[in-house]
Amino acid sequence: MLLVIPAMEIRRGRCVQMVRGVEGFEYSDDPVEMARLWRKENAKSLHVTDVDGALAGRLVNFDIIKRMAEAVDIPIELGGGLRTFSDVEKALDLGLYRTVISTMFIENPDEAKRVIDTFGPSKVVLGIDAMDGIVATHGWAESSGLTAITVALNAKSMGFKRIHYTDIRADGTLRGVNVKVLGELAEKSGLCVTSSGGIGGLEDLLKIQELEQFGVDSVVIGRALCQNKFSCQSIWRMAEAGEYPYTAKV
Repeated sequence: MLLVIPAMEIRRGRCVQMVRGVEGFEYSDDPVEMARLWRKENAKSLHVTDVDGALAGRLVNFDIIKRMAEAVDIPIELGGGLRTFSDVEKALDLGLYRTVISTMFIENPDEAKRVIDTFGPSKVVLGIDAMDGIVATHGWAESSGLTAITVALNAKSMGFKRIHYTDIRADGTLRGVNVKVLGELAEKSGLCVTSSGGIGGLEDLLKIQELEQFGVDSVVIGRALCQNKFSCQSIWRMAEAGEYPYTAKV
């Protein structure tokens, strides 16, 4: 059973919905209260992106994220602006369950190696954000020129066990997921994969669930949950029935 993780994108202290890397709309001016709401809706974990941090190259909304971690008793993973060992250490010291690095891996692989060796693959995962198969960096503002599968295989050789894959063209659009590309990435890399971007409803979830045999075991969903494309409570009760804990895989 897929683990469904609500996405929270924070920009200028607010919860926003990004669409292909551009701010689409605001759905809450209080990220801490929004985290509490997801917890009340029975979410099992949260995926938080510091959008300002991704663009600035450093953690920006640190105080808000700290209060979020204190407000809920479920695992939180954080991405955006984690470019140094110190950034990752600072985030994990907040009590966050997991961090997602991306630009650091491309631009400073030695630092990424230090991070994964120190904190381990359950605490650090690789974020691969791709446009037409090519990995983007710096908050999706620049192209690395590297394919997603190349980056994934490099990460595997370094000791990473999980990738967080985002299809930039699909992100925030509700237009569905390219399951062919997602499945090939999971199968060829042999890594656990969390999928993000494009999910518009239950049909998309069921398509992704068919890829579980290749290692796609979780999905991050933003807009579809916020716009009530399916019942939050039903999704998480289905997950509970399958007894699928957040820590089932690395």
